Order: sequence, then C-alpha cells, then structure tokens
Amino acid sequence: MMKVTKEQLHEDLRPFYLKANAIKPVFQYKWLTKSLNAVLNRVLKGAGIKGLKSDEISIPSSVGAHQIRTRIYRPLESEGELPVVVYFHGGGYFAGIPEQFHVYIEGFIKTKPCIVVAPDYRKSYTAPYPAGFNDCYDTLLWVKNNAQKLGASHHGIITAGHSAGGGLTAAVTLKARDTGDVPIAFQMPFYPMIDDQQPADASRYIKAPVWDSHTNKAGWGAYLSELHKTNQAIPAYAVPAKNSDYSGFPPTITLVGTLDPFYQETCRYVEALKNAGVDVAFETYEGAFHAFEVIAAQTNISQQVFDYTFSQFAKFYDRYAIREL
Repeated sequence: MMKVTKEQLHEDLRPFYLKANAIKPVFQYKWLTKSLNAVLNRVLKGAGIKGLKSDEISIPSSVGAHQIRTRIYRPLESEGELPVVVYFHGGGYFAGIPEQFHVYIEGFIKTKPCIVVAPDYRKSYTAPYPAGFNDCYDTLLWVKNNAQKLGASHHGIITAGHSAGGGLTAAVTLKARDTGDVPIAFQMPFYPMIDDQQPADASRYIKAPVWDSHTNKAGWGAYLSELHKTNQAIPAYAVPAKNSDYSGFPPTITLVGTLDPFYQETCRYVEALKNAGVDVAFETYEGAFHAFEVIAAQTNISQQVFDYTFSQFAKFYDRYAIREL
C-alpha cells in the first residue's frame, strides 16, 4: 500500500493536505454521502451562471417513467448552429449534481461558443448501474434528436466529464462507437473512473487525499451492486477498462495527477487509444491528488490544469467540432 504523505505532494498542494483528507469520510459512509447529496440539492440545485442563459428540462428515460433533470447552458447571444458539450458530472457514481461543475461549464462556453447539456443522472445508492449510464446515454440521444430545436449541430457533439463523469464519458462514447447512434466529434474524460479492479490491485492500492482505494471500493461497490447481487458479468459499458477494442474512437483530451488512484488506469486508457491511432492530448501532474484543481483552485498547478483544459478544448473544437458546420 502506498500512503501519500504531505511531503509527496506538489508544493502548491501541501497546504491543502489536511483539508483534502478531511473530505474522504463523506464518501466512505453511505449516510454521509446521501446527506451530501441532500445538501447539494438544497443549496445548488437550479443555480445559473451569470452571463449565460441557463434552462432546465426533463428528458424522458428510455426505460420506465423516470424523467432526467437536465441543465442546458448557452451564450446569451449566438449565431448559427453551435457544437454541444454533453457534460457528465463527477461524484463516484453515487454523489453530485451538474451545478457543482459550473467552473468547467462556464469555461467551455466562454472559451468557444457552444451549448452545454448536463444531466442530473441517477446516483447508485438510489439506482445502481445501468440507471445512471442509461440516463447519460438517453441525454446524448436526446441532444442528437433535438439538435434543430437546440440550435445545435449534429456533427459537433462532444462528450465530457470528470472522475465518475469521466467514466460515464468513456462508457457513453464507447456505446456510441459500437452502435453508430451518434457521431462524437471528440471526448474529454478527465481523470476518469474506469476500472473496478483498482481497489483490489495491491500494486495500485493508494491511501491519498480526497479519493483513494478505500473510497474507490465504496464507489464501485454501490455502482455495480445489482450486477454483483445477481452474479452478472460486468460489461464494458459499466467498467470501460474492460473494453479491448479502441478502433474508431473519437479524438480524446484527458489529464490525471500522479497521486490519483485513477493514474495508472488513465495511462493505460491513453496508451490503448494511441495504439489504435486516436488523436490524444494527455497531461499528467506530478504530486497531485484526485480533483486537486477543485480543492486548490487558486494555486499555480490548478491554474495550469484550467489553462490546459480550455486551450486543448479550443484546439479540438476548431479541428473536429466545426469542420462540417
């Protein structure tokens, strides 16, 4: 087991060591995670972004009567069809809402004119896989089928997300590749949660701030609980690292910290994409724990993450999202 000490962190992140470790118990106990979700919904649900148009719709689920609460953000003024970023928020598959990630949603729109569609997919303590995955894929199909009403381009659909949202990005993009339902211009699975074997792999076991192997075990256990209960095989749409064919994947932007439990799986994912001839932009951050740029947003290393994210987004937007507009 690797236990991360304060001295191992990047110097910008050392002052946040205690704060970052104090976050972990929220994800280690079911009742605390559910309480966090209740607080987020009470405090942030429905919040807008100053200088942008923010709307909320309900997208019908393709399975059952569930309605997917979905946020739509766009510039106040725009001309012509815009690319769409379908954004999946993070939270270990069992926590979070789209409004937590306004810094990224705002950043994408202000970097390049686009529409961001962000579903508040079902969380695994309430409805385990495939509920959240289905909600995300249904949102992607809704964007394609309602492009004209959205003022969006059929050819400029981008998938993106952080952490578990990065895992959902990889899973949704995989299914879109397999089915041919939606052409994905490019994907952005940032430090994605894609391998359920990490917690049990002694060579990757890590005790680190914010999210580590222990919290990762809780997250995967909740998300895959129904499959485990019924002894079903785990599909790649649930655990994208199980995919073995990366041909036909769209261009990809990603990043990860070297002290993130997802570090090795992200590196393997990038290697597989590159071996399949996919255009990949990839950056690692030495001595950085999971979601460090959110916890320590004003530090130099975190500003490097934001600069990298939005500059690469701009490059891929010009290269892949508007080529057929």
